[in-house]
Order: sequence, then C-alpha cells, then structure tokens
Amino acid sequence: MSCKRIPARKWIITILTVFVPVVLLAQGAIKWTKSGNAYYRFEEGELALYTLPQQTKTTVLSKQQLTPEEKTSPLKLQSFSFTADEKKVLLFTNTKKVWRLNTRGDYWVFDTNTGALKQLGKNRPASSLMFAKFSPDGTKVAYVSEYNLYVEDLASGQQTQLTQDGNRKLINGTFDWVYEEEFFCRDGFRWSPDSRHLSYWQIDARKTRDYLMVNNTDSIYPFAVPVEYPIAGEPPSPFKIGVVEIATAKTKWMDIPTDPALQSYAPRMEWAANSNELIVQHMNRHQNQSDLRLCNAQTGASQVIYTEKDSAWIDILPTWDNDYTMGGWDWINGGKEFIWPSEKDGWRHLYRISRDGKKEQRITNGNYDVMEISGIDEKNGYVYFMASPTNATQKYLYRTKLNGKGTAERVSPAGQEGTHEYSLSPTAAYARHVFSNYFTPYTDEWVSLPDHKGLNGGNKINEAITRANKNSGIEFFTIRSADGVEMDGWMVKPQNFDSSKKYPVVFYVYTEPWGQNVKDQFGITDNFLYRGDMAADGYIYISIDNRGTPVPKGRQWRKVIYRNIGKVNIRDQAMAAREVCKWPFVDTSRIAVWGWSGGGSATLNLMFQYPEIYKTGISVAAVGSIFTYDNIYQERYMGLPQENAQDYIQGSPVTHAKNLQGNLLYIHGSGDDNVHYQNAELLLNELIKHNKQFQFMSYPNRTHSISEGPGTFEHLSTLYTTYLKAHCAPGGK
Repeated sequence: MSCKRIPARKWIITILTVFVPVVLLAQGAIKWTKSGNAYYRFEEGELALYTLPQQTKTTVLSKQQLTPEEKTSPLKLQSFSFTADEKKVLLFTNTKKVWRLNTRGDYWVFDTNTGALKQLGKNRPASSLMFAKFSPDGTKVAYVSEYNLYVEDLASGQQTQLTQDGNRKLINGTFDWVYEEEFFCRDGFRWSPDSRHLSYWQIDARKTRDYLMVNNTDSIYPFAVPVEYPIAGEPPSPFKIGVVEIATAKTKWMDIPTDPALQSYAPRMEWAANSNELIVQHMNRHQNQSDLRLCNAQTGASQVIYTEKDSAWIDILPTWDNDYTMGGWDWINGGKEFIWPSEKDGWRHLYRISRDGKKEQRITNGNYDVMEISGIDEKNGYVYFMASPTNATQKYLYRTKLNGKGTAERVSPAGQEGTHEYSLSPTAAYARHVFSNYFTPYTDEWVSLPDHKGLNGGNKINEAITRANKNSGIEFFTIRSADGVEMDGWMVKPQNFDSSKKYPVVFYVYTEPWGQNVKDQFGITDNFLYRGDMAADGYIYISIDNRGTPVPKGRQWRKVIYRNIGKVNIRDQAMAAREVCKWPFVDTSRIAVWGWSGGGSATLNLMFQYPEIYKTGISVAAVGSIFTYDNIYQERYMGLPQENAQDYIQGSPVTHAKNLQGNLLYIHGSGDDNVHYQNAELLLNELIKHNKQFQFMSYPNRTHSISEGPGTFEHLSTLYTTYLKAHCAPGGK
C-alpha cells in the first residue's frame, strides 16, 4: 500500500517522514550537468545554470525566451531535460495528474543555437503527452500519447506513430494502475543508445476486471468510473517487451516465457549498455524469484544470466531507492559488469555481477543494510551509499571500494547525528546536502566530496545544529516486549510534564512493510490532523516501529512478517503498548491509537484484537479485508490467497470486528481508487451484525488522500480532533 515516491496506500505514511525534504528539494530541484561541476535549476520563472564551486549564475532561459509566440506569459515548468550536448532543452508544462503524479502534459523544445521555442505533438490533444525524451543523438523526441508511442523529428517536425493498437486496456509505453502503484512503473519506454530503436512495455489489461467506483457528485445521475484493478488472487495483466525500429515502425517482441495461468512480472527493463541487447528483471507471480534476462533486440531470444530466490519475497530496487523509480541500471567496467543489490546474506548489500552472470563480487560488507545507492565514482573506484549501522532511525553517507576490499568509511561528518540526504554530481566531486534531526530544521548546503567541506567556506548545517532548540520535548527510546522484541520509538511528552500525574497516550501506527515512522528527522512527531498542540493540551504522543517495517535492521527483521500481516505486526505493537502502560505516568484508561491506510488497518486490528489495551481508535482509509487489495502488494507479503486463505482471514480486521469494545471512528473517501470504499462497507456490515456501536464518516468522491474539494482538510482535522478529545480527554490527572 503506497509519498516518498509518491505512490499512495503508502501516501499518508510519508506525510510526516518525507514531506518537508521533498518540498525543500522541489522548490529548487536541480539537474547536474554532464561534467558534474555545475547544475541547472528552474527558479523565479527562469532556467539558470550554477557553476561550482563559486556558484556563479548564468541565465540559460529567460522569461522572454520561455514565452511562446502569441502568448503573454512564460511557460510554467514541471520539469526539464537536455540533449547530450546540452544545446536543446525539453520543457514539460501544463501538466495533469495520472493517479498519483502529474505525468501527462505538453512538451516544448527550446534550441539554444537558434533561439526557437517549438511545441511538440501539436496535433495531439492538450496535456496528453507523457515521458517525452530526447534521442541520444539529439535529433528526435519520443513520447506516449493516449496509450501509443510516437516519435517526432526535431528538424522537420514530422511525427511518426510507432504503435497503433493502444487503448485503456492495451497499454503501450506506460502502465496500468497496479504496476504504477506497486512497482513505480510509469515511464514505459527507452531509447537505444544508437537512437535507432525504442524498447517498450505493453500491458494487456483486457482480461483484468475493472473495479467500478461510483461518482455521485459530478452529475445528476451517478456514473461508474472503471479502473483496471486485479485484487489478490487475480492474475496480473500480461506484459510484453518490444523493440520498435524508428525507420519502419515494426516491433520485435522479446521471447520471455511466463506461467500461462499465474502470469509473471517485468518490473525493470533497460538497454544493456549497448544497442543490441536489453536486460530485463523478470519475477514470478509470488515475487520470490527474480531472473535477470539478456534479450537479443534483433531476434527476441532471451537467456537467464542471474537468478535469485527468497523464502519470503524479493524487493525491487525502487521500493527502497526512489532514484530508480523512473528506470536506470548501474553498468560499470565498460558494460562488462553491473551493480546489483541482494539480501541473500541477511543484509541488503551491493554486488558487482559480470554481464554473463557467472561472476559476482560483494562490494559492501558488514552487518548493516544499504539504504540507497547515492552515486558511483568509477574513476576513483568508489560507490557512495546511505546506511546507518548503529542507529536504525538515522541515515548517513558512506563510501566503499568498488572492488569490495577494505571497510566502508562514513562521509557524513561526525557531530551531525540525524538524517542526511544527498544529490551527488555525476563525478561525485560535489553534492547538495540536506540535513535534519528531530530538533534541527531541514537545512541544505553545497559540499565537496569526499572531504565534505562546505563550498566557499560555508558551514550552514553545523550552524543550524548550534542554533536549534534541543529542548523540544521529543525523546527517542527503545522498548523490549515480553516476546523479547526490541523496537525503536519516539515520544512527545506534554508541556510542563509532571511525573506524579497520569496522562493519556495516543499511538500513531503504520506497521506494514511500506512505512518506517520512527526516524530522527525534523517534524517526524507532528500530528498533521490534530488542530492545536498535542503537547500543550496534555497528550503523550508515541510511535513505535515493529518487525516487518522497512527499517535497516536486516532481512529477518523485515521479512518475519511474510504471511503474517495482521498478526506479527499487531502483536508487536500491542506488546510494546503493554510495556508503555507500565510507565507510572501513563493513564491506562486513556489509550488511543490512530493511523491511515495500512495504519488504519493496524488501528482496527489493534482495537479488535487487543481491546483491553486500546480504548479509542481513529482509522482512516483502512483495508478492512485484505482479500480486496491489489495482487502485487498483497501477494508479495502474504502469498496467494488460493494457497493460504487462512492467513488472509486472520490478518483482516473484519474477522475480529466482533471484539470491538472501545470508541471507534472510521473514515473513508468514496472515490478511493487505492483502498476501495468497499472496505468501509464490509467493515460496517460486520460491526452492525454484532451490534457494535461506532462513528463513521464518508467523504464523497474523495480519493485515498481525502484531500479534494473545498473545506475537506479542515473538516477532517476538526472531526479527528473533536473525537479524540471527546473520547480520550487530554491532560494530566
């Protein structure tokens, strides 16, 4: 379930964990030059180039140059990209949302040699172009429009339609709902290095059943909104990988065998460092076997070069490193080897694999997880990565030799304890560095690497740490349950805390494999739904990360939840809460829990399975029956329901609804395309059957974020706060 990237049953868990840094970066999003000593940034309506280390600014595109003929205002850019020679700029504007992100819109090309600004796809519908990309030789642009692939010659303006059969159910060059939501697959085509071919996915959703959402608000008569949505137990939409020749518009399909009944997945595909072969990650339906295949682009023949199996599931790279959500493959040694991650030794480590798959060398070593791949400095023989070997709530930049020899060295400075983010230049000589911890606001600086010194003598982050208010009232702690499980948590105590009094506790939960709540970063403890100040009002606010959450504590920690969602995660949370209830300043008669999406599901399970602990619950957009959620997510972590239905039954809140004793507020948007409104009605029916009294709020035609429409957030926040205060009164007693 899916905003770090920003996919969305997972959407709400990241409001607290990544919203601020994403905003910080988005306000000045950068693109490095190929040389690595400068970067581009769109700011104040213009495109600027900053040269390092002096940060010398040059205006590349002025407002006047960004203003089309017969227009009076410049284009408002969503993003931009350059040709390899950096002489032409591709501009993305007038964007529209596709499910989660604004991935369709209009594209323009500005030629810095001629000063010409031209729109692409003029004969296509407005805001219909997707994922436009320059050819490597800079002479053409390819894009998707209305499920078909097109290529446009920049000199002549000639458009060529490369596929003819695209529609909502036969999708070329992009993906269906579930591939986007769970594999982060959006951009579905790639240029060959020689600019003569495109490789692309085709998703055949013709046999995938539509989920029909009912829109009751946008016309007098309600109408159905269909979404191709395979629930757990339903086979995925079949895929094909094709290579289309630009000159002839003829496609050659790759021969990738699949199970005719169960089907399979291809979450990643790239050109294999040449124009003759593709490399494809091919996964079985259970997602516990990953085969890397080399495909001959001319004949379509494919061969498996590398196989990995896991008794639980295999995480694809974009699930933990969002730099890969739009593709990418890390080739080294002139295309003779590539870098690949695996958890096969119990930790997520990086390996270098030979092109034929016959040789491998582990690069990173030790009892720690690689959290992200930050950059590869092949010239100097290093890979840079994020890790936190001693504190799973934090994140630091490390580097180690590409040959796997020696120990990893921490690059992030000592004394900057917290969470670091980096955007490394292509040469790893410079980086944009963003830092925060629970008491230091997000601060960014430019540094040189590997010495990590601020450019021009700056020391912004150390200065921010010195200025920060360390008496924030936030505490990080570890707690050991009666089962011997040690978990990290954070707590915000009431202002003017008096240890002789007893206070109410509000637990914030997510608990599933998509969300880590306990991170040492600024704003992590904010409750965005609460109107007011919880600490000032007298609440203890707590979050704890149980086993199964994507915490850098090794494979076993993360994968013990396999086929146990709704059981292991719920017991860990409840057993931790029992330890909290032993604290002398906790009022056990005022224990509340809340969460959204997967956290909403956890809230329900905690209220139903451990009613003696949790007296009040607020659950938002929860999965009431995990039989209803999409196949990629649910089968990855729970197996196929045809094979282990009892696990699904025991993990579903509806199974335990009859045990409700406390106060429950349940909230859902009727237009939720992710966790469907059906879950609300299944839950309500079960509660009604057992005469369990509760409060329910439906938000008409709102999606999973419940963010659309005037007044929605204010209403939701007021409802949340009023209910919490009424049923779990604040203040010490």
